[in-house]
Amino acid sequence: MELGTADASHGERARGWLSVTDHPTGGSERLPVVIVEGATKGPTLWLTGGVHGDEATGVAVALDAVEAVDPRKLSGTIACIPVVNPAGLRRNARASYYNDEDPNRFFPDPAAESAAPAEVQQRIDEQVYETIADTADAMIDLHTATVGSMPFAIRDRVLYGTHRSEAEATELATQLETLIDAFGHPSVTEYQAAEYLEEGLQRSTAGAVLNTAGIPAFTAELGGHSVVTEELRAGGVAGVHGVARELGMLDSLPEDVDPPAEIVTDSPVDFRVRRERGPRTDTAGLVRHRLGAGEVFSEGDPLVDVVSPTGDHLETVTADGDGYVIGRAEGLASYEGDPIASTAIRDETDLVAKRDDWPQPITASSRVATDLCKAWSTSTKWGTKRLIDTLVWIETRGTVG
Repeated sequence: MELGTADASHGERARGWLSVTDHPTGGSERLPVVIVEGATKGPTLWLTGGVHGDEATGVAVALDAVEAVDPRKLSGTIACIPVVNPAGLRRNARASYYNDEDPNRFFPDPAAESAAPAEVQQRIDEQVYETIADTADAMIDLHTATVGSMPFAIRDRVLYGTHRSEAEATELATQLETLIDAFGHPSVTEYQAAEYLEEGLQRSTAGAVLNTAGIPAFTAELGGHSVVTEELRAGGVAGVHGVARELGMLDSLPEDVDPPAEIVTDSPVDFRVRRERGPRTDTAGLVRHRLGAGEVFSEGDPLVDVVSPTGDHLETVTADGDGYVIGRAEGLASYEGDPIASTAIRDETDLVAKRDDWPQPITASSRVATDLCKAWSTSTKWGTKRLIDTLVWIETRGTVG
């Protein structure tokens, strides 16, 4: 594989840079890239980190996961951009100084085209997306959440409509669940579909690769920001190698990498959950938490007390459903309507959701060309399945002229 200035032959590791924009005063913004090209053919697993510049553990996991792989024992390719947002990393900030908005909301979405020309952060994100979508069979985007939060993997909703059928979305959701299970961390389904779209999460790194490109992709949230948490770093590296093994890229884990099950804490509950930002306060004041990250609650249980600066009790906020605390909201002060925590709530909603605002389907020729190329270049069960799916698609819709 060749990526920017990095070019790896079979059985090699290569490092280099991918230039994504020029600076007005000279020089360019370069993203670091690492390629591990296996000795034999197989799938391509992509890793990204540092989309938010202050999320240090994700960067460390990306770097250490590719470093631990022996190219001679790998089937396929691991491609990695450990720092997607160097402009944020340089100042330990979530956003880049190209745009003070969330840089993880500018990846392509067929239904979100704007008449306004794309500015620099969107252009960078689109370049990263195209690079991934052209080559990936699976992707993991490595992040961190709030201070003191527990690690987990986010399972995005798979959207269907004119872009893909409900059956195709269900199959993609099944592939995604298999990879998340292999990652070995507690799994939390993303917000319900309406909120998912309102938040623009289909334009996140993993959301776009999953829902626009149709490639299994998920986000890993690995504790708090700004510092590397060693046990969560080790768990993230183990999870990446668990996914690579599931894809048939590794026969076994490297000697210095423990199985995820041995170092990652299990989910605190045995039912499916979704991510929720809340519950929320009705009263302004100081928040005093009753539960910490990973602690379980039932619907109606008290989670926090809101008190005045002089200590008077103002409100007790209770749980909206059964679940557990992912992490407390940062800070002591809270205004009316502020979320007091990030929680995982019992979820029985569908993992696939219809989307009505998608444009017309992609052309037969572009889909067939892309899928056949990827299928022929992949010798594992994932590549074989992609080839079969494409041939079935041709059969049901007619040949390409």
